[in-house]
Amino acid sequence: MSGSVQVDARRFLDERGSSASLAPNGLNPATIMEKAVKDRIVDSYFYKEQCFALNEADIVDRVVDHVSFVGGTLGGTQRPSPFLCLAFKLLELAPSEAILDMYLAYGGEKFKYLRALACFYLRLTRPAKDVYAKLEPYLEDRRKLRRKNRQGTSLTYIDEFVDDLLTKDRICATSLWKMPKREILEDLGQLEERISPLQHMLDEEDEQENENDAQPEEVNGNGEDADRSEGEVEAREDMDVDDDERRRSST
Repeated sequence: MSGSVQVDARRFLDERGSSASLAPNGLNPATIMEKAVKDRIVDSYFYKEQCFALNEADIVDRVVDHVSFVGGTLGGTQRPSPFLCLAFKLLELAPSEAILDMYLAYGGEKFKYLRALACFYLRLTRPAKDVYAKLEPYLEDRRKLRRKNRQGTSLTYIDEFVDDLLTKDRICATSLWKMPKREILEDLGQLEERISPLQHMLDEEDEQENENDAQPEEVNGNGEDADRSEGEVEAREDMDVDDDERRRSST
C-alpha cells in the first residue's frame, strides 16, 4: 500500500507541475511547499498509512483522530507532523469552497484543529481578498491550540494562529506567499474597512469621558461656584472662632 501512496503522490507532483489547474490565487499546488518538505511528507509513515485514498470527508476523521497540535517538521530528522501531511493532502484534493466552509463551520473542542487546518490551506491557495474575508472572523476564536516546533511545545489560540497566517511569512515549515496589506485592498475597494470587536467598547468610553467633561459645575443661588462658596463659609467660620479665642484670652 505504501508503494501505491507514493505513486499517487508522485503523480500529483508530476501532473501538477505540468498541466493541472492552478489554485485560485494563481499558484501551482504542487510547488506551494518546498521540495524538501514534500519529499519528507511523501516518505513519512503517517502519510503512507493514513493518507492513502483519502477524500474530503475522510480528512475530518483523520484530523479528529490524529491531529493534536499544529506544526511543521519536528525533531532532528525533521519529521513532518500529521497537520502538515494533511495540509499536503488538501493540496492534492483541492476541495471546493463549500467543503472548506463546512470545515470552518465545525465548532467545539473536537474540531478546532480542523478549523486551523482549513485556515492554513486557505492561506496557501486563496487570493488575498478571500483570505482576509474568510480568516478574519476567526480572530475572535479563543479556543486553545497546542503548537510544536523544533524548540518544543507551546500553548497558543486559534485567533493567534490566524493572526500569524495574516501577518507572518513562514508557518509550519511552509513559506507563505506575500499578500498585499489590508489597507491596500481597502484603498482599491476590494475590502471594507474592518472594525475591531473592541471598537464599540472604546467608543463607549470616549462618550462617557465627553459626558463628564460637558457637565457644568454646580453653582449656588447667586451664580457662584458652589465649592468656592462653601470654602469661603468655612474660612469665615474659622476666623470667627479665632476672634472669640483672642477675646477670651485677653479677659
